[in-house]
Amino acid sequence: MKKLISILLLSLYLVSTTELYQFLKLPALIEHYMEHKNLSPEMSLTAFLKVHYDNPVKDSDYSKDQQLPFVSHAAHLVIVCTPATPFTFQLSEKESKPVIKAKKTFYKSIFYNKDILNSIWQPPKSC
Repeated sequence: MKKLISILLLSLYLVSTTELYQFLKLPALIEHYMEHKNLSPEMSLTAFLKVHYDNPVKDSDYSKDQQLPFVSHAAHLVIVCTPATPFTFQLSEKESKPVIKAKKTFYKSIFYNKDILNSIWQPPKSC
């Protein structure tokens, strides 16, 4: 029973938050294909899909064409969060000390040894 409920909840979640709901429109695709097949019996499924998905045209059945799966897309899940109480910001009237940052230079760093770098980078010496 837990497995069935888990599958049901996962399915509901995926259908409501992803494009999987488009597969629920497959009966409309089949019905629309049958209508086109009745109008022109020589139309194949690939020709039908090419007409409706490759180069869609605004024709007399455009409203039915828009109901086919993967033709139109919608925003699925929109979550808006608002704080329960309004956010307020107040400055205190206490006098604060200004923060002065000391400028650190690289050559005074403990990781920099001038003697080592000078011994590496020297011009060629002539004998």
